Amino acid sequence: MSEPTKETGKAALAVLFLVTMIDLIGFGIIIPFLTYLVKDLAEAEGIVQIGLWVGLLMTAYSAAQFLSSPFWGSLSDRIGRRPVLMIGLVGNTVFFTAFGFSNTLLFALSTRFLAGFSNGNIAVARAYIGDVSSPQQLATRMGIIGAAFGLGFTIGPFIGGEFSSPAERWDLFVGTVFDTYPYLLPCVIASVLSAGSLVLAYFKLPESLDLSVPKEAPKGPLHLRAKATAGNALVMLKSASIGAMIWVSMLFTFGFTVMHAVFILYTEMGVDLGGLDFSEQQNGRVFAIIGLLGILTQGVLIGPLTRRFGTRRLIPIAIGVTGLGLFLLPYTTPSYVWLQMLAVCSMIAIGNGLFQPSSSTYLTRIARHEGYELGSVMGAQESLGAFARILGPLSGGLVWEWSYNGSYPFDYHTAFHLCGLLMLISAILTLRLPDLPPLEESPYASLAAEGTSSG
Repeated sequence: MSEPTKETGKAALAVLFLVTMIDLIGFGIIIPFLTYLVKDLAEAEGIVQIGLWVGLLMTAYSAAQFLSSPFWGSLSDRIGRRPVLMIGLVGNTVFFTAFGFSNTLLFALSTRFLAGFSNGNIAVARAYIGDVSSPQQLATRMGIIGAAFGLGFTIGPFIGGEFSSPAERWDLFVGTVFDTYPYLLPCVIASVLSAGSLVLAYFKLPESLDLSVPKEAPKGPLHLRAKATAGNALVMLKSASIGAMIWVSMLFTFGFTVMHAVFILYTEMGVDLGGLDFSEQQNGRVFAIIGLLGILTQGVLIGPLTRRFGTRRLIPIAIGVTGLGLFLLPYTTPSYVWLQMLAVCSMIAIGNGLFQPSSSTYLTRIARHEGYELGSVMGAQESLGAFARILGPLSGGLVWEWSYNGSYPFDYHTAFHLCGLLMLISAILTLRLPDLPPLEESPYASLAAEGTSSG
């Protein structure tokens, strides 16, 4: 591993912030308009299972990441973090725009899958942070990457909501390709942002690993190497500490992403049916609120709260706060909609904003203590996280189709109750997490004196 300078570390963090943010923009940009897109395409194709297709399209991106993340993580251990991150940005640039041209549900499903398959950036960015950070810096630096999650989850849904169907709002777009494809414009904006990050990464992102020592090339056919990678992930899952944290994280993500599928299905319902009758723009603004609060939490609060409670104790607190917010979402009433929405969104955003950097910090320190390669560990975590993001929206869509016309408690509330139940199970499993090992000196302690008190 090469010895990076403090200045190199800061430049790399800025680029990683953008790379992570772009990934979350791509994931979140479809949330405000996805239900409306599915309704338009399903009506043309004679399909009536709206909830199921919303779940499938939300799932496709994560299903592909589940299959590819262990490979990208292991590959980054061998050839370096930088080239793998750039491959992911190329995939984002191409497939974001391709999704905007969807004219059938199958085409939309295919482009979302390909976008996810080409992108292992979240796991690799976390491994990069682990490469260039001292143990004392991890909470703060994972918080910076977590803030990128929050900003991406703010910008993505906001762009998706505000720039959907532009021809209906601005004469400039009438009669153009954006009139024919009403959801293309937000996708093009996301592609432009990704292309800009690709150029910045090419010129400003140094490699974090020492590649002067030759690495042994992988042997055997691709399917055997994929099997070996999966076997390595299973070994980690059997570890008492790493495995427990990955399962806690998976269940948290499962519960959180159920909401991604059913939130718009709930808010776009008419008030007479129990919904809020929201538009794409209103939905985008709600997710923008969640993202902004997440930025505040991960950029400002995570350091002081980590010092106060410690990473290990902060994890179940974060899960509990998030679960309560998700459980209460469908009890929002039209009379006080924005006040109540702000309250539940605050719980969701703050809880999630605390959980993401805390779980990454815990996993990185345990991996170092037990001698695992960070790329492989983060790849395993992201793979299981992607698996949860497969189950979450798909389960949410299926539960919605089954229950939303029923009577309480088996009605449109049911999917949100499922979110709360999964969070409860995740919180209970944190009892299996051992205490973190003591902080040790790192050869990279000179990288950031500003983080020495935040571990």
